[in-house]
Amino acid sequence: MFRSSTEEVGDTPECGQTWGVSPMDISGLNETTSYAPASTSSGSSHQSLDEGSTSFNDGPSLLRVTSGQFHHSLRLGRNNSALFASTSDSSSHRSRGGTPKQRRTPGSAVATGTHPARTPVTDHTATSCSSATTTSGASVIVAVVEGRGLARGEIGMASLNLKYPELILSQFADTGTYAKVITKIHILVPLEILMPDTASEKGKGTKLFNLIKENFPGVAFTAIQRKYFNERKGLEYIQQLCAPEFATVLMEVQAKYYCLAAAAALLKYLEFIQNSVYAAKSLKVSFKGSEQTAMIDSASATNLELVVNNRDHRSEHTLLGVLNHTKTPGGARRLRSNILEPLVDVDTINIRLDTIRELLQDEELFFGLKNAIGHFLDIDQLLSVLVQIPKQETVQVAEAKITHVIQLKHTLDLVPRLRMVLKNCKTTLLKAYYTSLEDNRFDIILEQIKTVINDDATYLKGSLNMRTQKCYAVRPNINEFLDIARRAYTEIVDDIAGLVNQMGERYGFPMRTSFSTARGFFIQMKLEGVVLPEGKLPSEFIKVTKHKNNYGFTIADLMKMNDRCDEALREIFHMSYVVICQLLSTIHEHIHCLYKLSDAVSMLDMLLSLANACTISDYVRPEFTDTLAIKQGRHPILERIVGQQPISNNSYISEGSNFVIITGPNMSGKSTYLKQVALCQIMAQIGSFVPAEYASFRVADQVFTRIGVDDDFETNSSTFMLEMKEISYIIHNVSDRSLIIIDELGRGTSAEEGIGICHSVCEFLLSHKAFTLFATHFMELCQLESLYPNVENQHMEVQHTRSGDTGTESVVYTYLLNRGCSEERHYGLRAAEMTALPSNIIQEAKIIASKVSQQLLAKHHSDPETQRQRAVYHLATRLLQTARNSRLDPDSLRMYLKGLKKQYEAELQAAGQPASIDTEEE
Repeated sequence: MFRSSTEEVGDTPECGQTWGVSPMDISGLNETTSYAPASTSSGSSHQSLDEGSTSFNDGPSLLRVTSGQFHHSLRLGRNNSALFASTSDSSSHRSRGGTPKQRRTPGSAVATGTHPARTPVTDHTATSCSSATTTSGASVIVAVVEGRGLARGEIGMASLNLKYPELILSQFADTGTYAKVITKIHILVPLEILMPDTASEKGKGTKLFNLIKENFPGVAFTAIQRKYFNERKGLEYIQQLCAPEFATVLMEVQAKYYCLAAAAALLKYLEFIQNSVYAAKSLKVSFKGSEQTAMIDSASATNLELVVNNRDHRSEHTLLGVLNHTKTPGGARRLRSNILEPLVDVDTINIRLDTIRELLQDEELFFGLKNAIGHFLDIDQLLSVLVQIPKQETVQVAEAKITHVIQLKHTLDLVPRLRMVLKNCKTTLLKAYYTSLEDNRFDIILEQIKTVINDDATYLKGSLNMRTQKCYAVRPNINEFLDIARRAYTEIVDDIAGLVNQMGERYGFPMRTSFSTARGFFIQMKLEGVVLPEGKLPSEFIKVTKHKNNYGFTIADLMKMNDRCDEALREIFHMSYVVICQLLSTIHEHIHCLYKLSDAVSMLDMLLSLANACTISDYVRPEFTDTLAIKQGRHPILERIVGQQPISNNSYISEGSNFVIITGPNMSGKSTYLKQVALCQIMAQIGSFVPAEYASFRVADQVFTRIGVDDDFETNSSTFMLEMKEISYIIHNVSDRSLIIIDELGRGTSAEEGIGICHSVCEFLLSHKAFTLFATHFMELCQLESLYPNVENQHMEVQHTRSGDTGTESVVYTYLLNRGCSEERHYGLRAAEMTALPSNIIQEAKIIASKVSQQLLAKHHSDPETQRQRAVYHLATRLLQTARNSRLDPDSLRMYLKGLKKQYEAELQAAGQPASIDTEEE
C-alpha cells in the first residue's frame, strides 16, 4: 500500500486553496467494505473502479485535499494527523528538488483499522479556512458533478445527512447561471461539498465550481479524483444498499448517469470519513427531480424571511416560526423543506388540505394525534445508527448500541397507540398512513426485542436515569456473567450511598449523592443556616464547585469507588453489547419498516402543525384555479408580531391583468403587501390554509423577489449592481407560471436611467404570462397601463389631516390598496418633513421639485382605439376564465355574464365608442 509520487508541487498553498499531494488512495476501503463487490476486494480495486466507466474519463491519479479534507484528517485520529504534516513536508521537499518520501495512504490506514470508529451521532462540523463563518449544526455532505462537452449544463447531485439514512439523488439540466444547483445546495445547508478534481484543475475552476465556492464561502470543499465519479459503481452501490421498500428508485435512476456518478463518489468518501459502512439493503434512496417542486432562490427565501429573520437570526418571526408547532425533529425538518420547496402538484396539495380540514373538524382526532406523536423520538437519527456497522468495537460503541435498542423499543411501543388514533379516519392520506402502520413487522420486531430487553426498559431523560436503564436493559438469566457484573455494580452504588450518608453524619451537613456524566457520582449539599467551621469546608473535600449556597465536591474514597463503578459498567456494557448484537442481527431484515413509521410521523406532525396554526389565527382553505384572488388577505408574520389582525387587502391577478404596478408614498405599506402575497402563495402550495376570507391561487413553478437596496460588501457590489444582478437572474429564469415580486427597481442610479431600465424590464416581463407585482416610485411607469391591456395600476391610499390649532398638515397612512395611480406628489418631501430637517431646506426642495415635475411629468392619454382594444381584451380574458373555472349554477352564471356586459359597455363608453355589445364585430 506504499506508493511514491513524482508530481510537481509548488510551495505550500495558503489555507482554503487546494492541496496538491501524493496519491491519496481511498480505494483501500474496499478491503473491509460490505457493499463493494467481491471482485473489488483485492488490491486491484484501482482497475476495477475504472472498468466500464462510460460517462466519465479518469482524471489524474490525485485526490486533492482542501481545507475540509485537512479538517477531517485531524478528526480521524492521531495516526492520520500525519497527513497534513507529510503533505507540507513533501511539498517543501519537492521544492528543494529532492525525491518525495514514501508514506502510508489514509485508505490503507482505515483498512487496517487504526482509526477510531466514527458514528453519525458524533458532531461533524467543519469550517473553511477561507471564511470565518461556520456551518453550525450542518450534517449534510453533497457530491456535485457536471457533464462535459455537449452534456455541459447537465447536473448530477447526491446528498446524505450523517444523522439521517436517506440518500437523495437529483439530476437536471440547468442554465448558465446554475440557479437550480445553487438553490438546492442552499436548501440542504451542507457541511461539505465534494466535486471532481477536474472541476478545479490548475486553479482554473469551471464556472460551476467557482459559483459554488463564491456562494458558499463557509462550507468545506473537497476535490475527489474524477474516476470515483463512476456511474456503474454508483448503480452497484444503490442496488446493494437500497432497502427493498424503495427499490423502484432503481428504475428512475438507471439512465441518470450523473446522479449515479455523484452517489458513487459520495458513498466512497462517507465510508472514508465515518470509518463505518451501511449495512446491505438498509438505506432509503430517493430521486428528486427539479420539476416536482416550486423553486425559490436563496435571495427570495431571505427577502421573504421564510426560515430566518433578517434582523435577529434567533427570532421566530419567520414563516417557519408562524407555522411551526411540530413536536418531533422529523416534523420540523419536513416543514422547513416544504416551505423552501413548495409542491406544484394540485392533487397532492388538495389531499393535504383535506387532511387539515378533518383535523380541524374532529377535535378528538386532533388532540389524540398530537398526544401520540409528541412522545416519538427522532426516528431518522435512530435509523441512521441502526443501519451502520462500525468497524471497531469500543465501550462507547457498545453503550451507544444499547441506547439505540432502548430507543427502538420505546418507539415501537408507541405504534399501536398511533394506529388506534388513526383507525376511524376518513381522508385518503390518514387512511393510507393507518394502513402502512398495520405492517406486522412492527409487532415482530417488538416481540423479538422483548425476549431480550426488559419490559420496563424505556427511554428517560437525565444521564443517571439513562445509565441505569442501559445497565439493566438486558433481561436477567440470559448471560450469567452479565448478571454477576450487575450485582457488583449495584453493590458499589449502594456503597457510594452509604459512604455519603456516613460523611453527612460525621460532619452534620445535609449531604446527598448526585451524578453527572462528566464527574460520575459526587456529593452535593445546600447550606442554609449552617455555619462552616472556620468558614471553610473540611480539607478532605476536593474538586469543590460552588453556586450560591450549593456546594458540589468529592473525596478520595468516592473517586476510587467511581473508578470501580466505571470498570463494572464497562463489563456490563460489553456483555450487553454481545447480546444486543445477536438481537440486532435477527431483527435487521425487518428494520426497514421504520422508514414507513418515520414518513408517517413526520408528515402527521407537519399537518398537525399546519392545523394548529389555523386554530391560532383565522385562516381559510385555498382553491387552485388560473387566477390569484385573495379577499381580505393578511401578512402571516406581521399578524403574529402585532398579536392582532393587521390591515387586510384584496389581491387580484389573472391572465387578463397579470402585471400590477403599485405606487404610493414611503411607509404606506407597499413592501409589506408584496411580501404578503408571496407568503400566502407559498403557504397555499405547501398545503396550508391561508390568512384571508377567501383565497384562490394559480400554482407557481417559481417565486422570484427583488427587494431591498443595501450594498453588498462581501461581493463588492453597489446598490445598483446588486439590483442588476437580481433582475438579470429573474429575466434569465422566468417562466409563464412564475410569481414575480419587484420592489423599487432602478433606485441606485439617476432618475432618467432608472425609469429607462424599469420601462424596458417591464416590457420584457409583459411578454410573459408570469404574474408580476411591481412597486415603484417612478410615476412615469403608470403610463404602461395605457399601452398594454394586461397592465393595471394600483396604489396605497393616504389621507391628509390639518390641525385646527396650528394649521399644520399631517399624513395618515391607511395601508389600503386601491385602483389607479397614486395622486400623491413629492411624498418623499412629506416624509422628510417628519424628520429634523430645517423647514427652509424643505421649502426650497418643494419649489425645485415642482419645477422639475412640470418638465418631466407630461400627461399622456391613450387614444380611443387603444381604449377600445383594451375593453375587448378584458372581456375576452374574463369569458375564457369563466369557461375554465366557473362552478356557478345557470341563473347565477347568467347574472354574472350580464355584469360583464355592463362593465364592457361602460369601458366602451369611456372610450367614446357605441355602448352596445351587439354593435361590436368581436
